[in-house]
Amino acid sequence: QVQLVESGGGLVQPGDSLRLSCAASGRTFSRYAMGWFRQAPGKEREFVAAISWSGGVTSYADSVKGRFTISRNNARNTVSLQMNSLKPEDTAVYYCARALSSQIGVRREEYDYWGQGTQVTVSS
Repeated sequence: QVQLVESGGGLVQPGDSLRLSCAASGRTFSRYAMGWFRQAPGKEREFVAAISWSGGVTSYADSVKGRFTISRNNARNTVSLQMNSLKPEDTAVYYCARALSSQIGVRREEYDYWGQGTQVTVSS
Protein backbone atom coordinates (compact mmCIF):
# COMPACT_ATOMS: atom_id res chain seq x y z
CA GLN A 1 0.00 0.00 0.00
CA VAL A 2 1.31 3.41 -0.94
CA GLN A 3 0.75 6.41 1.28
CA LEU A 4 1.27 10.00 0.19
CA VAL A 5 1.37 12.81 2.73
CA GLU A 6 1.42 16.44 1.64
CA SER A 7 2.66 19.36 3.70
CA GLY A 8 3.55 23.01 3.32
CA GLY A 9 0.22 24.62 2.56
CA GLY A 10 -0.96 27.81 4.20
CA LEU A 11 -2.29 31.34 3.87
CA VAL A 12 -0.14 33.75 1.88
CA GLN A 13 -0.50 37.08 0.13
CA PRO A 14 -0.49 37.59 -3.64
CA GLY A 15 3.06 37.54 -4.95
CA ASP A 16 4.35 35.34 -2.13
CA SER A 17 5.92 31.89 -2.45
CA LEU A 18 5.17 28.51 -0.93
CA ARG A 19 6.84 25.14 -1.19
CA LEU A 20 4.69 22.02 -0.99
CA SER A 21 6.19 18.65 -0.18
CA CYS A 22 4.87 15.14 -0.57
CA ALA A 23 6.37 12.20 1.30
CA ALA A 24 5.72 8.76 -0.14
CA SER A 25 5.92 5.39 1.54
CA GLY A 26 7.12 2.25 -0.20
CA ARG A 27 10.26 1.05 -1.92
CA THR A 28 9.13 1.60 -5.50
CA PHE A 29 8.81 5.38 -5.44
CA SER A 30 11.52 5.93 -8.04
CA ARG A 31 9.76 3.71 -10.60
CA TYR A 32 6.80 6.02 -11.00
CA ALA A 33 6.08 9.47 -12.29
CA MET A 34 4.51 11.84 -9.79
CA GLY A 35 2.10 14.70 -10.16
CA TRP A 36 0.40 17.58 -8.41
CA PHE A 37 -3.26 18.43 -8.91
CA ARG A 38 -5.48 21.04 -7.29
CA GLN A 39 -9.14 21.52 -6.62
CA ALA A 40 -10.81 24.84 -5.91
CA PRO A 41 -14.26 25.06 -4.32
CA GLY A 42 -16.97 24.20 -6.81
CA LYS A 43 -14.48 23.16 -9.48
CA GLU A 44 -13.11 19.89 -10.75
CA ARG A 45 -9.69 18.66 -9.76
CA GLU A 46 -7.18 19.90 -12.32
CA PHE A 47 -3.65 19.06 -13.35
CA VAL A 48 -0.88 21.34 -12.09
CA ALA A 49 2.47 19.66 -12.74
CA ALA A 50 4.09 16.27 -13.24
CA ILE A 51 7.58 14.80 -13.22
CA SER A 52 8.92 11.58 -14.70
CA TRP A 53 10.51 8.81 -12.66
CA SER A 54 14.00 10.22 -13.15
CA GLY A 55 13.06 13.85 -12.89
CA GLY A 56 14.26 14.42 -16.43
CA VAL A 57 10.89 15.27 -17.90
CA THR A 58 8.39 17.71 -16.44
CA SER A 59 5.06 19.11 -17.53
CA TYR A 60 3.04 22.07 -16.31
CA ALA A 61 -0.42 23.48 -16.74
CA ASP A 62 -0.37 26.69 -18.74
CA SER A 63 -1.76 28.58 -15.76
CA VAL A 64 1.32 27.86 -13.63
CA LYS A 65 4.07 27.63 -16.23
CA GLY A 66 6.97 29.88 -15.33
CA ARG A 67 5.80 30.27 -11.73
CA PHE A 68 5.75 26.73 -10.36
CA THR A 69 8.56 24.16 -10.35
CA ILE A 70 8.17 20.46 -9.62
CA SER A 71 11.10 18.40 -8.39
CA ARG A 72 11.75 15.04 -6.74
CA ASN A 73 14.30 13.33 -4.54
CA ASN A 74 14.19 9.59 -5.11
CA ALA A 75 16.62 8.92 -2.28
CA ARG A 76 14.19 10.53 0.15
CA ASN A 77 10.94 9.45 -1.54
CA THR A 78 9.75 13.03 -1.83
CA VAL A 79 8.30 15.25 -4.51
CA SER A 80 8.03 19.01 -4.13
CA LEU A 81 6.21 21.89 -5.76
CA GLN A 82 7.82 25.32 -5.51
CA MET A 83 5.17 27.96 -6.09
CA ASN A 84 6.26 31.54 -6.76
CA SER A 85 4.33 34.68 -7.63
CA LEU A 86 1.17 33.21 -6.19
CA LYS A 87 -2.17 34.59 -7.31
CA PRO A 88 -5.61 34.44 -5.69
CA GLU A 89 -6.69 32.04 -8.43
CA ASP A 90 -4.10 29.56 -7.16
CA THR A 91 -6.24 29.08 -4.05
CA ALA A 92 -7.17 25.40 -3.83
CA VAL A 93 -6.51 22.14 -2.09
CA TYR A 94 -3.34 20.69 -3.61
CA TYR A 95 -2.97 16.94 -4.02
CA CYS A 96 0.08 14.81 -4.63
CA ALA A 97 -0.47 11.71 -6.76
CA ARG A 98 1.47 8.72 -8.05
CA ALA A 99 1.19 7.90 -11.73
CA LEU A 100 0.35 4.47 -13.11
CA SER A 101 3.74 4.29 -14.83
CA SER A 102 7.15 5.90 -15.04
CA GLN A 103 5.90 8.38 -17.65
CA ILE A 104 4.12 11.61 -16.83
CA GLY A 105 0.42 12.10 -17.37
CA VAL A 106 -1.90 15.07 -17.20
CA ARG A 107 -5.21 13.28 -16.61
CA ARG A 108 -6.52 12.15 -13.23
CA GLU A 109 -7.16 8.70 -14.70
CA GLU A 110 -3.41 8.27 -15.15
CA TYR A 111 -2.83 8.34 -11.37
CA ASP A 112 -3.78 5.69 -8.85
CA TYR A 113 -2.65 6.85 -5.42
CA TRP A 114 -3.53 10.22 -3.91
CA GLY A 115 -2.64 12.13 -0.79
CA GLN A 116 -5.16 13.78 1.50
CA GLY A 117 -4.40 17.26 0.19
CA THR A 118 -3.07 20.49 1.65
CA GLN A 119 -4.86 23.83 1.55
CA VAL A 120 -3.26 26.79 -0.18
CA THR A 121 -4.99 30.13 0.21
CA VAL A 122 -3.76 33.25 -1.55
CA SER A 123 -5.46 36.36 -0.26
CA SER A 124 -4.66 39.91 0.74
